[in-house]
Amino acid sequence: MCADTPDYKDTLSLPQTEFPMRAGLPKREPEWLERWKKLDIYHRLRAQEGREPFVLHDGPPYANGNLHIGHALNKVLKDMVVRSQQMMGRDSRYVPGWDCHGLPIEWKIEEQYRAKGRDKDDVPVVELRQECRKFAEGWVDIQREEFKRLGVTGNWDDPYLTMAFEAEATIADEFMKFLMNGTLYQGSKPVMWSPVEKTALAEAEVEYKDKESFTIWVKFPVLRGGNAEMPLDEEGGDFDGANQAILAEDLHHASVVIWTTTPWTIPSNKGVVFREDIDYGLYEVTARPEECWADVGEKFVLADRQADAVMKSARLEPDMYRRLRSVSATELTGLKLAHPLAGVDGGSGEWDMPRDFRHAPFVTDDEGTGFVHCAPSHGMEEFELYRDAGMLEEVLTYNVMDDGSFRTDLPLFGGKAILKANGKEGDANKAVIDALVAAGKLLARGKIKHSYPHSWRSKAPVIYRNTPQWFASVDREINDGQDTYGKSIRERALRSIDELVTWTPRTGRNRIYSMIESRPDWVLSRQRAWGVPLTCFVRKGALPTDGDFLLRDEAVNARIRAAFAEEGADAWYADGAKERFLGNDYKADEWEQVFDVLDVWFDSGSTHAFVLRDRADGAPDGIADLYLEGTDQHRGWFHSSMLQACGTKGRAPYKGVLTHGFTLDEKGMKMSKSLGNTIVPQKVVDQYGADILRLWVAQTDYTADQRIGPEILKGTADSYRRLRNTLRFLLGNLNGFSEEEKVAPSEMPELERWVLHRLAVLDAEVRDGYGRYAFQSVFQSLFQFCTVELSSVYFDIRKDVLYCDAADSLRRRAARTVLDILFHRLVTWLAPVLVFTMEEVWLERFPGDESSVHLVDFPVTPADWRDDALAEKWAAVRSVRRVVTAALEVQRRDKVIGSSLEAAPVVQLADPSLAAVVRSVDMDDVCITSGLSVVEGEPQADAFRLDDPAIGVVFAKADGEKCQRCWKILPDVGSHAHAGVCQRCDEALG
Repeated sequence: MCADTPDYKDTLSLPQTEFPMRAGLPKREPEWLERWKKLDIYHRLRAQEGREPFVLHDGPPYANGNLHIGHALNKVLKDMVVRSQQMMGRDSRYVPGWDCHGLPIEWKIEEQYRAKGRDKDDVPVVELRQECRKFAEGWVDIQREEFKRLGVTGNWDDPYLTMAFEAEATIADEFMKFLMNGTLYQGSKPVMWSPVEKTALAEAEVEYKDKESFTIWVKFPVLRGGNAEMPLDEEGGDFDGANQAILAEDLHHASVVIWTTTPWTIPSNKGVVFREDIDYGLYEVTARPEECWADVGEKFVLADRQADAVMKSARLEPDMYRRLRSVSATELTGLKLAHPLAGVDGGSGEWDMPRDFRHAPFVTDDEGTGFVHCAPSHGMEEFELYRDAGMLEEVLTYNVMDDGSFRTDLPLFGGKAILKANGKEGDANKAVIDALVAAGKLLARGKIKHSYPHSWRSKAPVIYRNTPQWFASVDREINDGQDTYGKSIRERALRSIDELVTWTPRTGRNRIYSMIESRPDWVLSRQRAWGVPLTCFVRKGALPTDGDFLLRDEAVNARIRAAFAEEGADAWYADGAKERFLGNDYKADEWEQVFDVLDVWFDSGSTHAFVLRDRADGAPDGIADLYLEGTDQHRGWFHSSMLQACGTKGRAPYKGVLTHGFTLDEKGMKMSKSLGNTIVPQKVVDQYGADILRLWVAQTDYTADQRIGPEILKGTADSYRRLRNTLRFLLGNLNGFSEEEKVAPSEMPELERWVLHRLAVLDAEVRDGYGRYAFQSVFQSLFQFCTVELSSVYFDIRKDVLYCDAADSLRRRAARTVLDILFHRLVTWLAPVLVFTMEEVWLERFPGDESSVHLVDFPVTPADWRDDALAEKWAAVRSVRRVVTAALEVQRRDKVIGSSLEAAPVVQLADPSLAAVVRSVDMDDVCITSGLSVVEGEPQADAFRLDDPAIGVVFAKADGEKCQRCWKILPDVGSHAHAGVCQRCDEALG
């Protein structure tokens, strides 16, 4: 600039904003939390009238520890649903809740007792329950603050707790509906049992981990006189009498061999099963090595497919045995077997009776021997087989006690433990194996590593154990007048799945349908103290099958419910409780009070009743719009809620179910403390701020497993900075904007109308995406729009107009009008995701004690902003601009020019229609050059091209002098009233 040329910098309309580029989120986010608390935003939104309710019902986390990254993912997803539905015009209600009963908390209190040398069983039950309640209360308070720190909105001052007195009363009341409608019964069947925790477990309380187990091959001798039918020869004809005698003789000197990974179940064996379509053979040992439990001449019946593998396990080489012949299913039918421990029990006769031998469809020859030993007290398939055969009384045993030890009077094994108190291998398996060796009935043994059920709380293995438990039948007809979707729980659930519920993703439907289609009856009872008791009475001396076994009286139920609502479930354990609840109508000494507690899944499954149905801020029809949890909840909360509601209200308690995957580390590995790859939400918040964690959630495909780690979070923070830069540009260039500046869309230049078109398209995409809970799709659309179409195109083009045009020029007013429109849409569209940042941006423009972006809705976008023809035209213009920009970048790289304003390129277009389109716009403004000319015709050979050979650019420098105000190089610079400026700037200076 010459010494006598004025400095025009102060005449430019440069951006002005105090909005910092560095966010400082960890420090500033708590300030906004405090502000929202003072504004009472959640309840102010509830006061808005005329809105259709939308209810996301919170699946209760367990109140027993700090939040992990899965909790954060889940709650942020819920929050984005709640906020987006609110901003789309709904009354979006969210009551957070906690699961407070159950074994994990009781286990913690027991640990505290043990540390003090106290025995839990010596502690009065009410004292134990009060300790559990206090423990849960403490963690509810901690988790509540951790959730709030993530920016999650909701009725935090009045959450629901399954241990609240009213909740306990309702849970009991819902249980008593099962009592009254006939679905409740007491039965004895094998259930998953934790010997360490001494209680039954539900499938959802079990996780599968690798475990090394003993594996044994056991001989069950065939008893004489057991073959009931004439066998068939190889061609299907009858054997003659001589052959029959031979066949009977060789089988009666044989043993059927079974294989099992649970040696401890052998003392409870009641039978062996085969399958009719498996090929079996009779095998004879012809030689043996020293280390072998098979004798020369011994014969074994085995599935042909597994015979060689069995012999190898017995250390027999192929030349040490031979296959004598086939054994047909007809021959097997009717055989009786001896228990391998028959006669070695000290004269007690415990195992002397013949074992049953029959066909069963669940037998395979994929592994083992083709035969399965049956201990119906310790296996559900065997239990169901003998149940259907009407033989349960003959085959059920009670050999295993609640701590996993054998009953003390069991011969040979009394007091032996399957598991120790610490969950490690006990001495029962070894004792059984040693007894089989001593009896000469062990063929082989080994060890196998396999997937095995463990309690997800104690992490110890579980067993199947036959115990008296309380069940809800899923197939009994319910005569409650709520049979629109079926008469049984299973029917109602299956029809609800297909007719009433939208599953996102759709695969969730198949998963839960197959689970409910094949599930057994629901085990409701747990042998613990901390929970809602099974509030029922049984007649002393009556059998569970007797009609008067259970007391069914609405007056008794009403007294129980009223007491629980006033005093909590502790009332069940108070002195004189039985007399109090039975009243004067029944003699207390004729009835027994049940003290088992309900499965905690019944608690959480009942939340629809005391939250959705009973609360004023619940759902008007008692049905949630959405349940949202991890995919594991198809067998957990979604499942138990479905069963519970179908039993008491006849249908599913939700209209939609949304599931997310699990959170893995950056390498796709499961997080674990031992690997040191866990991500703690609070540490992310402390380092980056909660908005970065929320943005990570929005960027992921949550329907699959997600990855998170330091590098991923760095990338998320970079995306955040780019968005923040876009918003800062808007704020800076909207400084001082007023309503008087606004320009109607019809008066705007085409470029502005193209932006309005894009907003109309985006508005539909955003609303549709939020409506489908497709947050990744919403964010990607907005991020692409902000960083490409705005920052790289529209903002880049319009900087010159915003900075250099006269304040009242149409172009500048139109651009500022569009920026204002952009501001209102981008800030509100992003508010459900970046709750803190969008509040900061909003308050930068609209400060005030009552101001908040979270009190407004998404703006209504006029349909007539959409202009597909204009969009098509500007797509063509942008395709040419891309070639020009790339051509100038080459010149900048080669240091021919320093700025694109030094150029006045020639654009050569082979397509006349494209040339006409380009000539119709201010292409030099679009390309940010000082000049640009368009030539029709094939581009010359040395023209710069990209992917389209019909578009070429020939570089040329701009003629003239540099305007000292806008920096364009133009011929007229210096010929106006104001020194060193172009005509546009001269007019702007006035």
